[in-house]
Amino acid sequence: MLQTVFFYVFSVILVISALQVILAKNPIHSVLFLILAFVTSSCLWIMLNVEFLALTLILVYVGAVMVLFLFVVMMLDIDIETMRKGFWKNLPLALCLGLVVLAEMVMVLVTKPVVVYQITQTDNSISNSNQLGWMLYTKYSYPVELASVILLLGLVVAVALTLRPSSKNAKYQNIAKQVAVSKTGRIEMVKMQAEKVEVIVDEKVGKDKEVSV
Repeated sequence: MLQTVFFYVFSVILVISALQVILAKNPIHSVLFLILAFVTSSCLWIMLNVEFLALTLILVYVGAVMVLFLFVVMMLDIDIETMRKGFWKNLPLALCLGLVVLAEMVMVLVTKPVVVYQITQTDNSISNSNQLGWMLYTKYSYPVELASVILLLGLVVAVALTLRPSSKNAKYQNIAKQVAVSKTGRIEMVKMQAEKVEVIVDEKVGKDKEVSV
């Protein structure tokens, strides 16, 4: 009974926060409502005994992605009035697309209704995170390694595109020169001529003047 009450409470909060993401006038409030929607979704995942997905949703989306979105929205200083100029012009097209998506969802639910069944676990002492880890690094080890290589390749390409030479006044490091440097070439002694400062007293004004020689 208590679990059912919590389920309906979290579901209502999730639906309301999802609607406020679209209906909120301030974009910062939309981001905050989206964070609330993610938190309530993770609570529902925990109630379904899927702790790994719940923690991943909190750590990845709420802890990293949404915080980044929030800071970006705050730094951009979006002009809301400019964005609302084409609202009524694009409203018919948006309603048509919304009706199409709604019809597709209804067709999917009618043709393939949701079947609720009880998942039986062979060993209750092992958590689903442990089971998921064993599956990823044993049965699906090659796809996981391939995905990691693709992500590493994307990171290398992004760094290479950022550090390519350009016409801007940017400073670049020459790693070969830095490695090949010797201890005698690290410090360069520069001789400079010393300056002598004389103080001359101006009798008319009564002030001291410093003259470098």
